[in-house]
Amino acid sequence: MSDKSGEFLKGLLIGGVAGAILGILYAPKSGRETREEIARKTEDLLAKAKEDYEKALEKSKTTYESALKRLKALELAAKEKVEHLEGEAAEIAERGKEVLQDGKSRFKRALDAGVEAFKEEKSE
Repeated sequence: MSDKSGEFLKGLLIGGVAGAILGILYAPKSGRETREEIARKTEDLLAKAKEDYEKALEKSKTTYESALKRLKALELAAKEKVEHLEGEAAEIAERGKEVLQDGKSRFKRALDAGVEAFKEEKSE
């Protein structure tokens, strides 16, 4: 539960108890009736506070579980994306090797042709 929710519930409980006590104390009843009324109101307020606390706790558990599921789904999606990108990177590297090899082969043929042409020119 967040600090604000906890503080709110605490304030609600304290305010409710204080209000109930003041209302009872100013009512025209005997001491015994007043004490019984205070005890009853206190029990009611504690029961309400417990109920509110349990609802807030259940909501926070649900939110936590939902967030955890979402994080796991995001983790899985990220892993799949990384695997996909690794495959693409390997493919691009392989194509780069092929292009480099092809370029080397063409350069060697051109160089050989140039040397051959030079030799022919020199021999004439």
